[in-house]
Parts: sequence; structure tokens; C-alpha cells
Amino acid sequence: MPGELTPKGRATRRRIVEGAATVLREKGVGTATLDDFMAQTGTSKSQLFHYFPAGKDELLLAVARFEADQVLEDQQPYLGCLDSWAAWEQWRDVVIKRYETQGEQCPLGSLFSQIGRSSPGARAIVIELLRGWQESLAAGVRALQAAGRLPADLDVDTRAAALLTAIQGGVAILLSTGQSTHLRVALTQGIEDLRRTGDAMA
Repeated sequence: MPGELTPKGRATRRRIVEGAATVLREKGVGTATLDDFMAQTGTSKSQLFHYFPAGKDELLLAVARFEADQVLEDQQPYLGCLDSWAAWEQWRDVVIKRYETQGEQCPLGSLFSQIGRSSPGARAIVIELLRGWQESLAAGVRALQAAGRLPADLDVDTRAAALLTAIQGGVAILLSTGQSTHLRVALTQGIEDLRRTGDAMA
């Protein structure tokens, strides 16, 4: 559907998705209704179904994709310029602050619970999110290699995967306990391990 829309239509669809995301953050997936979405976005039922013919489930999937994009967007510009140890530390602090602010409520997780985590649409969003995140981290490691701060033979993809796993594990514990300690420790340790690898070159 999005590829068939005019620029105005794409803007309207995005406005509906962003408005629905706001409603879901405030009311929760289980209680939000189509009427809530229409009231928030100023759209009629016919307009809503024009952009989302399958109804609420299709809209929820679009919001999940929007929330997944926000995960990476909220880390910018730091995630896109990890070319120094100071930049990596700034990025770490932004990640920790983001999840501390989010707390125990995960909009993306709630959406997937409603849509079905194993559904093809939800799975594709998760795969795309993690792939893009790991690729950005790998680009940061390569930037340090190019600057001579890490050895050229370092397994970049493995290090990027380990860092992403540290984040996901720390976030999982935060969602269960409300505490960000494990996230902070895991991410700091991952960066320090990377840095020690560079120091060993001297």
C-alpha cells in the first residue's frame, strides 16, 4: 500500500501511524480502540480503512515498524559516528538513558504480544531491526580499525553481535526488574573489552 500512495497519502498514513503510537503508549495495546486512533489523528473510519484495509492488526503492525525505527533513531547521531572511544561512551550513555526513561513498559514488546511474536510480519520487523543495529555497530568497529585503534584482523561481526547481545540481555533484565544496572555493566564491559583489544596493539 505505501508504495502506491501519493506524497500526500504517505504523509497522512504516517500521521495516522504516529498518532496511533501515541495512543498505544498512553493507553496500552490491550485497551486502545480504533475510535481512540481516529480521535487522536482526526481521521474517519473510512479513511482509516483506506490506509489499513485489514483494520487494527494491520495498523498495529505499522506502528510496530515505526517503534522499531525509533529504537535506532533515538540513538542518533551517536550510533552513526562511532569513530572514537569518546563517541562510543556517548552512545552507551544515550542507550542507557533511553531504556531507563522507557522503564518496564516496552511499546515494541507490547505490540508484538498483541500481533504475535512468531507472525511473519512481526518476525520480519525484529530481524530488520537487529540487522540494522548490528550493522551500525560493525560500522563503528570498522571506523576504529580505520583510525588505527583496533587491529585489522579483529572479527568485526562477532564483536558487533556481542555488543548487541549485551544490550538485549540488559534490557530484558530491566524490563523484568526495573533496574538498569545489568544493562550499564554489560554495555560498559563490552566497550572496555573492545578498548583493551586496541590497547594490546601497543
